[in-house]
Order: sequence, then structure tokens, then C-alpha cells
Amino acid sequence: MYFIRTASERDLPAIRSLLIAAYEDTYIPLHGAEKVAELNASWNSADVLRSLIKDPAGEFLVADNGSEIGGIAYACPARSKPRTVALVKLYVHPARKRMGIGQALFAEVETCFPEADTLRLQVDLGNANAIAFYEAHGMQIVGRTENCGEDESGMPAHIMEKPLTPQI
Repeated sequence: MYFIRTASERDLPAIRSLLIAAYEDTYIPLHGAEKVAELNASWNSADVLRSLIKDPAGEFLVADNGSEIGGIAYACPARSKPRTVALVKLYVHPARKRMGIGQALFAEVETCFPEADTLRLQVDLGNANAIAFYEAHGMQIVGRTENCGEDESGMPAHIMEKPLTPQI
């Protein structure tokens, strides 16, 4: 059984390993091994992940069963939209999919920002499994970007949103 907790720096090796496996499993069929290696080097470096874990405005969560981390999620206030939370990362280890880990992480993210009224994310156009997951959890496609994640990534993505009920 996995429980959700806040990530710490001691989790970095396990988080990075999980993200590399998840990116390879998800994105190599869509973008090729070279692009995925580039993404892992820039988006999932130890320094980047450390900064996300230390982000006082964000919430970095792990699904932990006491011996391994089965999934991660990171969300933070959106820079350009007030009262909006950006779900930046939600990944489950490929060997741990369909165990409820993603659902538990998603549900926890929804409660971490009580002042928020919108949850927003970007999902690769080709990632049909993730799109279906998010739609099943109340997200709707509201737009599109040609550069998922960071500027000039070259990966088109849907922008999805879900209204949240502010808890303040």
C-alpha cells in the first residue's frame, strides 16, 4: 500500500530514477530516445528536482510504500493566472501503473492549495493514456500550446483545466 507524503531531498535519487523510467516509457514512442534524454537532462536533473522540492510555494508529493516510491506529483501556483494551480508533474513508475497511485496523487494535489479555484496542466497531444486519465478526473481541454513545459520544447500539448472549490 502506498501513502502520499511530501517529498524531501533524501528522495531525490528515487524520484529521478522514477522520472527517467516514466519519461522513457511515455515519451520515447512519441518523440524518440534523443529528445527524451534531452528532456531528462534538463527537466529532471537533480538540481531542478531539488529546487522543486525546496519551492516554498509548491507542493512536491511522493507515493511511498516504505520501500519504494511508486509515483510523484509536483504542483505550484500558476505564474500567469491568479488562484490557479499548475500541475507540473504527475508520473507513476511504469511497473506500478493501474494501482491507484496516480489517482491518489491527483486527489492530494486538489487539496494542497485551498485558495485555488482552478487546476491547470499541459499534456502531450500524443499521450492518450494521460489525456484519458485527466478527463476521467474532471479535467477538460481548454486550449493548446506548441511548447509543452518550457519555452521552445517543440512538443505540442493540450492545456487542460478543472474548476476547484476554494476552501478558504
